Amino acid sequence: MKRKLAIIACVAAAAVIAPAAPSWARDEAQDYDTLADSLVSPLHLAVGTNKSVYVTQDFAGKLSRIGRDKTVETVYEAPKGWGVAGVETRGATAFFLEAKGAGRGVPAELGGYLKSISPRGEAKTIANLAEYERSTNPDAAQHYGFAPGTSEQCLKEAAGIPDAPPPQYTGALDSNPYATYVQANTAYVADAGANAILKVNISSGDVTTLAVLPPRPAVLTAKAADTLGAPACAGFEYAFEPVPTDVEMGPDGWLYVSSLPGGPEVPSLGDRGAIFKVNPWTGKTKLWVDYILSPTGLAVANNGDVYAASLFGNQILRFIASKGHRTEFLAVESPADVEIRGGTLYATANALSGPPPGPGGAPAGPPAGKVIEADLR
Repeated sequence: MKRKLAIIACVAAAAVIAPAAPSWARDEAQDYDTLADSLVSPLHLAVGTNKSVYVTQDFAGKLSRIGRDKTVETVYEAPKGWGVAGVETRGATAFFLEAKGAGRGVPAELGGYLKSISPRGEAKTIANLAEYERSTNPDAAQHYGFAPGTSEQCLKEAAGIPDAPPPQYTGALDSNPYATYVQANTAYVADAGANAILKVNISSGDVTTLAVLPPRPAVLTAKAADTLGAPACAGFEYAFEPVPTDVEMGPDGWLYVSSLPGGPEVPSLGDRGAIFKVNPWTGKTKLWVDYILSPTGLAVANNGDVYAASLFGNQILRFIASKGHRTEFLAVESPADVEIRGGTLYATANALSGPPPGPGGAPAGPPAGKVIEADLR
C-alpha cells in the first residue's frame, strides 16, 4: 500500500520520469577512485577492518567484502527470493538485514531479519523484524492520504487510479528493513515498510519502536493532480508516507534519518525527500532539512556535516552542520549510499544498473555498480 524500498527494483524505470537534479552550488571539482565495479544493485555499504569495505548486492541477495587489494569476495548469500540490505560493522563483525517483500500486502508472507556474520563467515539471526511488524504495526494509528474535507469527486477519482493506495487510510502491516546503525549493544533499524525506526537489543533480540516518522503532506498542484490521473484533486493536501532509508548517529548524539517521499517522484510533485533527526533516548523526531531529491543513504562526519546520496539527482550532497546549507560534494551516477571513515568518503554508484531480468527473462543490461572513495576536504 506504499512506495517501498523493495520497489527500488522498479526504480530504474521510474528514473525516466524523475525530476532533473536541482542546481545547487558546487564544491571544488572532486575526484574519486573506484574500489570495485561490475556489481549488481550495490545499495548499501560499510567500512570494515584492515581497509576492507562491505557492500550489499541487494537484488542478487549477496553480502560482499572488498579487500584492500580490491578483490571482491561474497561472504553471505541469501536464500532464493530474499534480498540483503543495510550493512554495518562493529569491529570484525558485520551486521546486515535480510528481507523479502509481501507482494500485494500479505502479512503472513512478510520476511525480515537482523543478522550478523563473524570473521569466520558464521551467520547468526539476531531478531525477527517481520514478526515484530505483524504483532505491533508501529504506524497503525497514523493517517495517510487526503485530508478531511477533501471533495467527494477527488476521493472518487483517486480511488480509480490503478495500483494506487486508498485515498484515505492508516498504516498497514508492511515491513521492509532497509538500513541499520549499531552502537554498543543496540541496533537501530530503518524499516521502510513500517515507516519507523526500531531498536534491537543485540544480545536478546528484543525489538521496540523508537520512533514513527511523521507523514509528509503536500498540496497537489493542478499539474501533479493531472499527472496522477485525478484532476479534481488539485489544491487538496495529501499526506504521503515517510519511508526511512538510512539511519546514522551524529556527534551531537542524535540519529539522522534519510527519508524518501511515499509516492511517485515526478517533476510535478517536486523534490520531497528529507532528513530527520531522532532522539535515541526519547524518540522525539524533528525535520532537519527537506526538498532533497531521492535521498537513499547518508553519513555524518565528525564535524557534524551530513553527506547524502541523491539517487535520482546523480550527486552526493553536503549539508553544513550549523545551518543545513547544502552544496554538491560529488557528481556521480546513481549513488545509493555513503559512509565516512576518517578523512575518506565511501559511496556506491551506478546502483540502478543490472537489475533482475525483465519480463520474459530478457536481460536488463550488464551490472555496472561501483564502490568508490573520495577524500573529504
